[in-house]
Amino acid sequence: MATSDEERWNNRFSAEHYIFGQAPNEFLQRKAGGLPPGKALCIADGEGRNGVWLAEQGWDVLSLDFSEMGQRKAAALAAQRGVTLSLEHGDVHGWVYPWHRFDLVVDIFTQFSDETERARKWQGLRHSLKIGGHLILVGYTPRQLANGTGGPKDAKRLYTAELLRQAFAGMEILHFEETETVLDEGPGHRGMSAFIGMLARSKALGRRTGAIKGQSE
Repeated sequence: MATSDEERWNNRFSAEHYIFGQAPNEFLQRKAGGLPPGKALCIADGEGRNGVWLAEQGWDVLSLDFSEMGQRKAAALAAQRGVTLSLEHGDVHGWVYPWHRFDLVVDIFTQFSDETERARKWQGLRHSLKIGGHLILVGYTPRQLANGTGGPKDAKRLYTAELLRQAFAGMEILHFEETETVLDEGPGHRGMSAFIGMLARSKALGRRTGAIKGQSE
């Protein structure tokens, strides 16, 4: 049985157009473009714009989302572009993140999580990265509240550099970019927008510190 959140996103994605466009996020495009292709995980990939673009660059992409309507459109976009996209239907907060499976994990504007859910989700992302694997994350900052062009209205769901440094302590932060510029990513992300982008790399640990409860190797 679909949750209220699933129903809401299914309703949003039922529109004929792609609500976040068909082109990839610009920060993702710039930062992933220089990485050697491998296995990639795109969480909350929705209509597939980011996962499909990565597949076009030669990545073996797993696109995770809980919206069946979004995944139908992702499959259609992949077919239109002539690439293969593996679709996984699941909730980013409860999905079983595999241990050290991916060379790249992508988290673009997934700010629907509360603080507890976000911590669990981000732990899962770290858990699933191979040693030396990269994380690309983009989210709105508190300055976005004044713009009103998308994103959450709850300041606790917005990102700061300090929050990200704390959440991903132990990873090598390769690039931070905090900016305010005009986005044109479909009607869902259009207009002056304040956001932060991060590129980080997983580092080897002296020993494994323990699996996430319920998650497999």
